Amino acid sequence: MSSMTKVAFENIDPRDISMLFITSAFERFFQINPVFTIPSRCKKNAIIFKINETLDSVLGDEGYRLHVSKRKIIIEANSPSGLVYAFQTIYQLWNQQRTELYPPKKHSPNISIPCVKIVDYPRFAWRGVHLDVSRHFFNVDFVKKYIDVLALYKFNLFHWHLTDDHGWRIQIDKYPKLTEIGAWRPERPDSEWRNPKPNKPDEPMTYGGFYTKDDIREVVAYAAVRGINVMPEIELPGHCSEILASYPEFACDNYPYRVEVGAYWPPKAIMCAGNPKVMEFYKDIFDEIIPLFPFEYIHIGGDEALKGNWEKCPKCLKKAAELNLTNLEQLQGWMVREVESYLNAKGKKMAGWIEIIDGDCNNTSLIYAWLGKNKTMEAIGRGNPIVQCPTSHCYIDYYQADKSTQPEAIGGFVPLGKVYGFEPVYEDLEAEQAKQIIGVQWNLWAEFLFSPKQAEYMLLPRILAGAEVAWCLPENKNWERFKAALPYQKERLKLLGYNYCDDVVENCD
Repeated sequence: MSSMTKVAFENIDPRDISMLFITSAFERFFQINPVFTIPSRCKKNAIIFKINETLDSVLGDEGYRLHVSKRKIIIEANSPSGLVYAFQTIYQLWNQQRTELYPPKKHSPNISIPCVKIVDYPRFAWRGVHLDVSRHFFNVDFVKKYIDVLALYKFNLFHWHLTDDHGWRIQIDKYPKLTEIGAWRPERPDSEWRNPKPNKPDEPMTYGGFYTKDDIREVVAYAAVRGINVMPEIELPGHCSEILASYPEFACDNYPYRVEVGAYWPPKAIMCAGNPKVMEFYKDIFDEIIPLFPFEYIHIGGDEALKGNWEKCPKCLKKAAELNLTNLEQLQGWMVREVESYLNAKGKKMAGWIEIIDGDCNNTSLIYAWLGKNKTMEAIGRGNPIVQCPTSHCYIDYYQADKSTQPEAIGGFVPLGKVYGFEPVYEDLEAEQAKQIIGVQWNLWAEFLFSPKQAEYMLLPRILAGAEVAWCLPENKNWERFKAALPYQKERLKLLGYNYCDDVVENCD
């Protein structure tokens, strides 16, 4: 390729958002401005991006065929996203051939791509990475940078954890205190995170932030151009200290809730299920959330909702009796089903952490399985669709190398090799059960992410291993091949300005 390379689009409008990304990426990645033309003029030194007129059953929705010859490159796909993934592969192929960090900065740099024929498509339709922005807030520029690296490695879902005990991060017009109060907490040294000092009554609340609705729209549009859906998470009924600090009338008791600082366990805060205004609150929230996020799913949390307050709350106990419930997990289940029905009526589907099955959620709920095989099998037995994200392999806030050499983390140990060795589909599943596992996700919780660089360090290179788990069939994975390619990937990450962990810990068990 060079500045004289011709680029053509067949059966797709060059103004399609995915094609606009590809055209801008030529300059960003290769530092060339190709000549855009029509396919019939592409005899040599050309790249043709083509949408199939007849669907190719092998490729599915996101696959592609890539043929690099001496004269030109031809890319075929059933959808624009397939063309975007093929472009990312071209960049990967160039990246592994080059011997210098940057391409020559001349008017006509020559860029070599090896001649290959590739037929490629993902194993899982749901390939996600999560970011917690409640514990530590990350601005729009960093969120975009985060999305960029997900796109490079062909993830298609960004799970945006927007609310939790440590901060509410999204503008809600009907409830302005959520961002006036709930988005802020005292500034504290990182060293106090494990054992924080209690808030002082007159202490200024200066640490935090939130996204305006315009910010949300900007990020969602940015992700869409890169083939990534954005799924928001709004926690209910627990992990809600920031809500109760803002609107104490939604609590079961008169406890002075605050926006939390540092380690917070057990999470006492829970919304009062017996107060009808609580369900009105959530419906109002979703009425403002839904127009911002085109993706079909909304995540409602549902994890770690401790019921101690409910056990002592006359309103919650009365509500449980009115519903003829036998335990308080079923009361949470009632809330979850009410929310799911509301979302469905608005044209959305619901996702939640696996604890929502304890309250007998509908088997239409998408379950995020983070608690291991036994619990996951329970959800599979109920017929729920599953996204696999167990702590054992998918929690990348855990340590990835010897603790003595690493920045402080929450605990645990998930090294690169263990991520690579993850097999999301259990061997003893029947064929129909295996189909319930629709995808995988890596979760980055932010308790100990004190800076964007630290977030990148925990993310990379582990999601490179996760990308292969999500995309490749098990028989096409090879740890030795992956390790050999890793230096080239790290060089690319450095070129693009990302921080990463340089330790390669195998531990593939």
